[in-house]
Amino acid sequence: MFDLNALTRDNIKKLVPYSTARDEFKGKAEVFMDANENNFGSPLPVNYNRYPDPLQWKLKYKMADVKGVPPPNIFIGNGSDEAIDLLYRCFVNPGVDNVILCPPTYGMYEVSAHINDAVIRKVTLTPEFQLDIPALQQAIDEHTKLIFICSPNNPTGNTINRSDIELLLNNFDGIVVVDEAYINFSRHKTFIQELTEYPNLVVLQTLSKAWGLAGLRIGMAFAGEDIINTFNKVKAPYNISQATMELAMQALDNVSQVNEWIREIVIERDLLSAALIQLPMIVDIYPSDASFILVKTTDAKGIYEYLVEQGIVVRDRSKVELCLGCLRITIGTAEENVRLLEALKSFHLSKETSVTA
Repeated sequence: MFDLNALTRDNIKKLVPYSTARDEFKGKAEVFMDANENNFGSPLPVNYNRYPDPLQWKLKYKMADVKGVPPPNIFIGNGSDEAIDLLYRCFVNPGVDNVILCPPTYGMYEVSAHINDAVIRKVTLTPEFQLDIPALQQAIDEHTKLIFICSPNNPTGNTINRSDIELLLNNFDGIVVVDEAYINFSRHKTFIQELTEYPNLVVLQTLSKAWGLAGLRIGMAFAGEDIINTFNKVKAPYNISQATMELAMQALDNVSQVNEWIREIVIERDLLSAALIQLPMIVDIYPSDASFILVKTTDAKGIYEYLVEQGIVVRDRSKVELCLGCLRITIGTAEENVRLLEALKSFHLSKETSVTA
């Protein structure tokens, strides 16, 4: 049975969080002489001399309207990476507790595990890039605190079977983290609709992908209030700047524009996949529910280096488990995709010429 109190590290349970100056009074005020801010203003057209709301309530209320999740169930972080790090810091005892990762998957789960001295247990995905449930169940013990599942998965692009995730949620007493960074590009529904059913569920999303705000670094964690309150207890007091919050709120007014981009990206994903598979150096293209495709090639390293020479950067994933010979290609604009295809055709011709020379 899931017990968050038992799951939480003892030092976190005892932690008295930092109290900001604005937390210490109630009511309205006109003169602020409590936080050592510059009361004269900022050397900018807009004044940013006041510290921002540490809990970002205005942004959370706006996010709630878009996502259909109550504001108290939302954590706003400096990218999803902040929420990933907080999961370790709140719940994983260094050197004692373990977490389960399912490679190939997003690399920050492992990096953050090493930073926080968590014991890592890897359960490789099946050849179809799905969870190996028997192996997962065997890997879980009394010290397993977190299981990370990326769906749609990075770098493979596929959605993880929902029934397998639900099986873990129903039978694992720790926290199941479902990272939905690419959910906007998928036909499958989000797990944030299941928050009331599963107290051990944390769903990660971001404004970096479909929303085109990678430069703002806005990540979200959706979970039960107790988990969100634990995050808020541990996070830095002012983890999101006022300027970032204002720009994010402006972006959330443009849902129709984002939806149009999503449609275009999905169309371009299908067109690019169909064109790539016709090329001699392309062995396979894996089905994708994301804004990228994983492409198996005859010479990943050679193609990658040739594309860089042509001013085109893709991601070489050929050394990642189950991704031998693979490149991960982000879907570009129609013009960028044409440029990629022309470069690949040129690569093939250069190889043919070198063979016949």
